[in-house]
Amino acid sequence: MKIGTDGVLLGAWTNIEKQPTSILDIGAGTGVLSLMLAQRCFAENIEALEIDEEAYEQCVRNFEGSPWADRLFCYHAGLDEFIEEIEDPYDLIISNPPFYTEIVSSGNTSRDNARQNQSLPFDELLEGVSKLLSSDGVFATIIPYKEEGTFIQLANSFGLYPNRILRVKGNSWAEIKRSLLEFSFKESVTSEDELTIEIERHKYTNDYIELTKAFYLKM
Repeated sequence: MKIGTDGVLLGAWTNIEKQPTSILDIGAGTGVLSLMLAQRCFAENIEALEIDEEAYEQCVRNFEGSPWADRLFCYHAGLDEFIEEIEDPYDLIISNPPFYTEIVSSGNTSRDNARQNQSLPFDELLEGVSKLLSSDGVFATIIPYKEEGTFIQLANSFGLYPNRILRVKGNSWAEIKRSLLEFSFKESVTSEDELTIEIERHKYTNDYIELTKAFYLKM
């Protein structure tokens, strides 16, 4: 699967100031988020969870071929069965979840499953996070802007509260398309910002360049 802007944004934006020692990537796909976090921080234990077999196999190959192979591990399992096996909570949980609720087909089953939230409903994701996150841990995700209010309310029902929000639009005349959200178990004043990706086609804003330049060969 191709690397999307959503994954790059989330991997670059996720806060690592608390220096997490354990990280979980739920619905890892081919492992891009885990690899970005391995590049950004010194967490000793970065684990990924992927249910699709082909994506899992690609994730394992990507981990093994990276400079951080000794800190990366991918599980081939669903979130529900994973929860039953894990005892120690995580300092940081990240997820670029599927979010297309309508049934559409591209002809590629793996790609469809990765894009449609029937494979990982938001309530199942948030319930899992509430069980796997440490008491002072952080959960970061990216979702469609139109789902932001509903997602935050659902998170609240599991004791998770927004600390940071970044709303993203493709260009200055476009509508807001994505919301990057950071949650914890502690209620606080929510920091809210906005990011525009492009000035014009393939010409990026300074804010986007500053956020993501460590992950592009040409920027």
